[in-house]
Amino acid sequence: MPANPPTYVPRRYSRKPRRVGLVIVMCLVTVLATVAGVGGAYAGRLQTAFNSANVVAQEEVLPTYKDQPYKDPGDDSMNILLLGADRSEGGAKPNLTASGTDQRSDSMMILHIPQGHKGAYLMSMVRDTYVTIPGHGKNKLNSALQFGGVPLLRQTIEGMLDARIDHVAMVDFQSFRGLSSAIGGVTVDNPKAFCAYKTTPDVCFDAGKITIQGQRALKWVRERHAFPTSDYQRVKNQQQFLKQVFNKVLSPEVLASPIKIADVMEKVMPFVTMDSKLHDQQMLIGLAVQMKDLRAKDIKNFTLPTGGTSTVGGESMELDNPLWNRKVGDAMEKGKMTALYKQVPDQFKD
Repeated sequence: MPANPPTYVPRRYSRKPRRVGLVIVMCLVTVLATVAGVGGAYAGRLQTAFNSANVVAQEEVLPTYKDQPYKDPGDDSMNILLLGADRSEGGAKPNLTASGTDQRSDSMMILHIPQGHKGAYLMSMVRDTYVTIPGHGKNKLNSALQFGGVPLLRQTIEGMLDARIDHVAMVDFQSFRGLSSAIGGVTVDNPKAFCAYKTTPDVCFDAGKITIQGQRALKWVRERHAFPTSDYQRVKNQQQFLKQVFNKVLSPEVLASPIKIADVMEKVMPFVTMDSKLHDQQMLIGLAVQMKDLRAKDIKNFTLPTGGTSTVGGESMELDNPLWNRKVGDAMEKGKMTALYKQVPDQFKD
């Protein structure tokens, strides 16, 4: 199927457009709402934890560019690119504006919050999807981060979906250890018994309900070699982990304890990098008020459908699916994600 069928009209705008992570974002929403409701030492501790995040000017990480998808200024929906990234082989921290680095991302998700902010959709993207990267031809989606940092990755994804990315948050995978430990572990349903044999053969997991935290949690969310479907299963495991974390972070036990919320924030926020407008407290407080009743059941998880597996240049790739890319982008723009989610094939749903 051609990338741009004759009947498809891209949503572009000739003049310069105006400017108007999931658990991480929801933790931010939670902490800002809590700060507004408590005082004294608790508020000060929460504020310090919130400010420990690494912040990058939005114009540096999300610059405008020619032919960028247009978004109506009156559209208050939000698309947030969430990345789980390794430190580079040289040990450098994740850098949203880096280019030409050995940095890579094992987890790429878009959190779409529709207009009215009453629900949320978390869409994972398979890192080995074979796509067109502006200025670099066809390659794995993950390669965009190495070629041109987050600005190029964001441009690549916007080109696929023809939809605007409003914010970005990158989480150093090391934070998974502190996050899972701060909330007393996370219980997941492990699909099969396996050992993380590629890196640490002694780290093994039984099938069924298991509680993981610390280094074991990090190993579980990153494993792909143990599964026949490789990256697809890893994506499902990451979605399940995030959903269970979200359940626990918003549990009465945690929400009733500013100390526990502060513990979570203090362990996680130093490993988070985000654009400056996402770090805006007034914006997040407003979002918190609108989303105060959101629970895990209100978050729909799915993976952007691909076109199947193939081999390109001797490497296994997931083929791009332009039809589904456009359907998702169109649903984001027109507020039709509920209808679109019902059409997603079961194998791509959580």
